[in-house]
Amino acid sequence: MRLEVSLQKRLRDFTLSVDFVAEDEVFALLGASGCGKSMTLRCIAGLEQPDAGRIVLDGRVLFDSKAGINLSPQERRIGYLFQNYALFPNMTVAENIVFALEGTKEEKKRILAENIARFHLEGLEKAYPAALSGGQQQRVAFARILATGAKLLLLDEPFSALDSHLKWQLELMVMDVLSSLGGAAILVSHARSEAYRMAERIAVMERGTLLTVAGKKEVFRHPATLSGALLTGCKNVSAVTREGEALTAADWGLTLELEGTAVPEDLRYVGIRAHDLSLVEGPGRNTFEMEVVRAIEDVFSYRILLRPIGSGAKPLLWEAAKDVWREASARPRLFIHVPLDRLLWLGR
Repeated sequence: MRLEVSLQKRLRDFTLSVDFVAEDEVFALLGASGCGKSMTLRCIAGLEQPDAGRIVLDGRVLFDSKAGINLSPQERRIGYLFQNYALFPNMTVAENIVFALEGTKEEKKRILAENIARFHLEGLEKAYPAALSGGQQQRVAFARILATGAKLLLLDEPFSALDSHLKWQLELMVMDVLSSLGGAAILVSHARSEAYRMAERIAVMERGTLLTVAGKKEVFRHPATLSGALLTGCKNVSAVTREGEALTAADWGLTLELEGTAVPEDLRYVGIRAHDLSLVEGPGRNTFEMEVVRAIEDVFSYRILLRPIGSGAKPLLWEAAKDVWREASARPRLFIHVPLDRLLWLGR
């Protein structure tokens, strides 16, 4: 399965302009609310018409502004899982699943039975959506999509309305289903961990533009931009200036020695993830004595806000295992090392 997307659409505050190819994979669009992720899905599905561009699925042109081609959603045969699941309230579970099916009565019955079993909906065939839990509604919506034999699945924040335990169970189910289908899916999410677990490649999106498109490990290790770093969960960022072999992170009140490390010419910010700061025994290169602004206990770790002794700098967040923090808090002086090889070099 190969999906080629190149489209532009003027929105209220910006122009949506995306260009990507997805092929036999789960491809995630990661971005803040209102950045154009869902609109991209709606354009692919045919629910919205781009101002210009071209969308091709497995060599079949779904939309081409120059050629005047714009297939209807029904003609595109793409499965779209909406945030609110969009079940028909006046139809039972069984009726919702078979609604869009073609074929004989026997074929519909077989497909219904397959999907009832696949999504563990036994006993709910005659129930109406209002009587179902959120997780059950989602499973029905997913069963309806797969019953049609859609080659491409569009998943629009599919777990946003679920509690954490149910979300995890359904996430596992969806990953199993996608793996067994061997097709492709486009996942829209603002949750970085969800995108990382489910997708092979991630596109970081801001105001209608794809800032970074790469494998998920590359996106998290080298987000390249300030927005990319924030969207992938980096809590520590600072504007920087370079003078020779020194890099001053003004927000943190720190000056780092580059030690011959090459940095991008367009460098404007640096970031470091909270778990990449390290506790050391004493002074050293790129090691700083810190004072604790605040220590917050989490379930399995502590989150400690630190800044250089006597400075009014913006605190750095350090996440440490509980045993590490117990050791650190007992010391008369606290030294934290900032490893250069864990810094995120960020442009705009």
